[in-house]
Amino acid sequence: MAMLNQLFNRGLLGAKCKTCLTLAISRIKLLQNKRDVQLKLMRKEIAEFLQAGQEAIARIRVEHIIREQNTWEAYEILELFCEFVLARVPILESQRECPTELREAVASIIFSAPRCSDLPDLLHVRNLFAAKYGKEFIAAASELRPDTSVNRTIIEKLSVSAPPADVKLKVLKAIALEYNVNWDSTKTEREFSKNPEDLLNGPKQIAAQHHKDSRLEVRKDWSADQSTAPLNGNQGEHYLQSPTLSSTSFVETGRAESSTRDQNPKPTNEIKNLNPQSSDALQRARAAITAAERASAAARAAAELVNARFTSFKQEERKI
Repeated sequence: MAMLNQLFNRGLLGAKCKTCLTLAISRIKLLQNKRDVQLKLMRKEIAEFLQAGQEAIARIRVEHIIREQNTWEAYEILELFCEFVLARVPILESQRECPTELREAVASIIFSAPRCSDLPDLLHVRNLFAAKYGKEFIAAASELRPDTSVNRTIIEKLSVSAPPADVKLKVLKAIALEYNVNWDSTKTEREFSKNPEDLLNGPKQIAAQHHKDSRLEVRKDWSADQSTAPLNGNQGEHYLQSPTLSSTSFVETGRAESSTRDQNPKPTNEIKNLNPQSSDALQRARAAITAAERASAAARAAAELVNARFTSFKQEERKI
């Protein structure tokens, strides 16, 4: 009984596969005829745009023509594969695994089925192949794994990537020659030769200059803040919130410089001959040293206050 069911299902699978493949072939031929008419109209429109000097519109429309031509060529190959599989359906029924001579045709149909929305019959054929060979076989062909045999031309023609510039220029020249349009392609060649980075070169330079100017402004603001730093308790609180190691080292350096100046005082004439810029820098350094000393003193006072409160808290706990 199981043998009879297997034979019955095998015959039913072959009949469905033949029906779907026959419908797919008929639909492909019908779509090819419609696409031929559309391509002729589109090529004529592009020739009119070139004649009127509207090259920008022609450069955009030509991508659609190339896409339609690629689809037309892919459908032509699919039609041959469908006819090839249709003639060998009995071989598919008699063997459990996909025959080697049919692997490319079957894998190409599986790969193209979800990418050809106007050919729903191919999806039915794909489901029949999934029922016979398993989901792993379908996934391998759909994902283009190395062990599959999908036709390379179908992969290229059904890709969604933008056509290269040389292909677009070639199609435009062919259209101009076909409709006897006296068209100078120099401007279009120049546009196609431009790289995206060249188009964005101006904004990049402006952004770089703006970044450079902003860094100079930050440096000027920092110098002004250091020269006019307030020497009150609030400054100490600010440094207390975010103390750094550079403040401590700066204090030590300032103390060493002050002790050196006390040990080796300079003559009055040398002090008078100092550069005004160096004297300003010295004043800013002294102001920074004083601020750092106040910050360290405030930090020590805060630490002593915390220790005192912690000691009193411990004594209260012991009393309790």
